[in-house]
Amino acid sequence: MSTFSDTPPSYSQAPYGENRSLAEPSHATPSNPKDSALVANVPDSFKNAADRLQFPPSYVVVGAYRLFSDKSLLVPAWEKCRNGAKRGALVGLIWIVLTFGAQRSFIEAFLTKSPRVTGLSNDTIFGYKPPFSLTTYAAVLLAASQVSNIIRFFLSKNIRIARDRAWNQTVASRGKGPEFWQPYVEEWSSPPKMKMKEGKLDKVGSKFGGWLGVMFVKRVLLLPFNFYPFVGVFVAAYLKALGTAKNLHRPYFEAKKMTPYQTSVFMEERKWDYRVFGFAAALLEGIPIIGLVFTVSNRVGAAMWAHDLEKRQHLIRSNQLRKAN
Repeated sequence: MSTFSDTPPSYSQAPYGENRSLAEPSHATPSNPKDSALVANVPDSFKNAADRLQFPPSYVVVGAYRLFSDKSLLVPAWEKCRNGAKRGALVGLIWIVLTFGAQRSFIEAFLTKSPRVTGLSNDTIFGYKPPFSLTTYAAVLLAASQVSNIIRFFLSKNIRIARDRAWNQTVASRGKGPEFWQPYVEEWSSPPKMKMKEGKLDKVGSKFGGWLGVMFVKRVLLLPFNFYPFVGVFVAAYLKALGTAKNLHRPYFEAKKMTPYQTSVFMEERKWDYRVFGFAAALLEGIPIIGLVFTVSNRVGAAMWAHDLEKRQHLIRSNQLRKAN
């Protein structure tokens, strides 16, 4: 169990302010003279990366931009997934045509008749009357989620290959080879003592059958959240945040040959960075159908974040940046 609380670190806990030990200081003028000295010591070549590290969700946006604007990323990914995506979309369309009416009737007959359980009724959601038919909305979201799963099934191995290639191409585009990923170096003078970190859903799923339990929790238990307009996708993204972030950075941890304990400590020291990055990534991946595209772009963004994190590791190793207290 971590000795750190779940609240962001205060200025007394980390020399760079809230999470400053995790994201290098901005070169805006700090109020603390000691911080001014720290800023002055940041190499010019690292200042842009330091600014990006201040706000990790920006890598999600940059990853999407890079995927859609860089043909060396987009074309190979599409070529690998094109046939599976087309077959999955065709089967999904047939499924929706055949079952949408029945699904809408199911939602109307069962879910909306139990507002105490679901918070839904024919006209309201938790007492609020939305400007659209709630039953139709829930049915559309449920159907879109099913189509996403059908397409994902047809993509299967190919989309995993596309993600790996996107990561490798992103790293290569920065002019870095395998030697760039050096052994892990601790960035805190007093690192947290803890057990391995798991996301909320991974903790629940691991208690009910390992990876099968995790899949059940993510695919089945989160399904009711699809029925709640707007709120549901945010709740689901929050629950998936840490697990999504850890999965996106798995290639980084493997490239550095980090042990499970080192990975756990590394993420704990950057827990707010990983939570907000994972939340943004999970939010985009949770969008029905097109969220599959963001599973690739998020890998691009994660690679860019890993690149900047590794640059800081190099500076810590060479004593160009000091460790956090």
